Amino acid sequence: MPAAHPFDTSYLRDATDGDKLKEECGVFGVIGVPEAANFVALGLHALQHRGQEAGGIVSYDAGTGFNSQRRFGYVRDNFTKQSLMETLPGELSIGHVRYSTSGGKAPVLRDVQPFFGEFSMGGAAIAHNGNITNAVALRRELIERGSIFQSNSDTECIIHLMARSMQRTIPERMEDALRRVEGAFSIVAMTRTKLIGVRDPLGVRPLVLGQLGGGYVLSSETCALDIIGAKYVREIEPGELVMITAQGVESHFPFRRQKPRFCIFEHVYFSRPDSIIGSRSVYETRRQIGVELAKESPVDADLVCPVPDSGVPAAIGYSQESGIPYAMGIIRNQYMGRTFIEPTDQIRNMGVRLKLNVNRALIQGKRVILVDDSVVRGTTSRKIREMILDAGAAEVHFRIASPPTAWPCFYGVDTPQREKLLAATMSEEEMREHLAVDSLKFISLDGLYRAVGETSGRDDSSPQYCDACFSGEYPVKPSDQIEQGFELKAAE
Repeated sequence: MPAAHPFDTSYLRDATDGDKLKEECGVFGVIGVPEAANFVALGLHALQHRGQEAGGIVSYDAGTGFNSQRRFGYVRDNFTKQSLMETLPGELSIGHVRYSTSGGKAPVLRDVQPFFGEFSMGGAAIAHNGNITNAVALRRELIERGSIFQSNSDTECIIHLMARSMQRTIPERMEDALRRVEGAFSIVAMTRTKLIGVRDPLGVRPLVLGQLGGGYVLSSETCALDIIGAKYVREIEPGELVMITAQGVESHFPFRRQKPRFCIFEHVYFSRPDSIIGSRSVYETRRQIGVELAKESPVDADLVCPVPDSGVPAAIGYSQESGIPYAMGIIRNQYMGRTFIEPTDQIRNMGVRLKLNVNRALIQGKRVILVDDSVVRGTTSRKIREMILDAGAAEVHFRIASPPTAWPCFYGVDTPQREKLLAATMSEEEMREHLAVDSLKFISLDGLYRAVGETSGRDDSSPQYCDACFSGEYPVKPSDQIEQGFELKAAE
């Protein structure tokens, strides 16, 4: 097997992050601010956790027209270069960061958003967070009618649907196109004079509005407003389309009203803990998840230790509720990036150890509760358990800050096929035996709902959130997946 490039770190991602669910993208847009692309780059940097494979920025300037730059890698490695940012002038700009799907095709630059289209009434760029669940059928129809696709992205379907629309303006064409689309989408788009934001009728993926001086900002999360000093205004509502110009914000609702089904896993893992969702601190929600978990699944132990970094707030909550001391029993190497040595097979096999290290002096002889956000395939959990036992722990107890992930997500999250999800093929006790730990407990779905503010738990007749990855109840049927043989959960 040929050696990997010395700067190739994909083996590290596969060994660790491949066992975590990942958001596939984040979006950001700015209007009415000089050098808007610089603010977009900063916003994308704050949203890097939502997509680390590639990023792109489009801007508009009256003198040079639309300008675009797309790059692989981190925002900090690409869009902080003065020479590059000088090619993106103007007071109007949008950007996008993305992940690829696991096990998918090798990434190509033409798949990196934002996408740009030239229409009879002028150009428009679009960036999309989410997933179109009928994209295969739409793509097939569009190709049969003469459309020529340049990428593998479902977002390009929207561009082609807009091109075929008979509406007069670009926003009207976008509305027309999105009425054909199924699934989840939060979109930022731009024309020469407008910044446009849209959320799907269920509001599955997040999108917020901010104000920066005399201009405005659209962002996937509030934490990206903070980095540029923008004031949080409000969330874009489910099914809402906003058009922002120099005159201000115009809002309307082009879709049939439906009960919102925001993604509950945004609270558990995807969003940054310093973001605000629905007027609730993500950090406080995760701490409360730990409180609920301690109430539901107590165990005698000496230490509560988070699996960094995503398990930290829940571990703090578990410790506070249980009275068991909180301790950093696992330390994350914050500087683990490009390796300075050739990644041989032996180094590849180190996997988790290159990112996490056990605080041996603290762990030795202790009964340890490890708090993590989720168990997907279970490979990382097994490796962490081995590390804890190698450090001399007397017992290892896993407490998981989400219910068992037994179903794939089709709304913009990188999820393994169902047969590769541990909870899809094993009971909780079988998972405990597989992970070889002294105990394993997940928060209940009702407990998770209580932690996010639904005091009576989950309303099974009309769930308040999208929780399909836990319940198997999909608020929008995944049409393409069903066509390809995916079986929905049988009615009980």
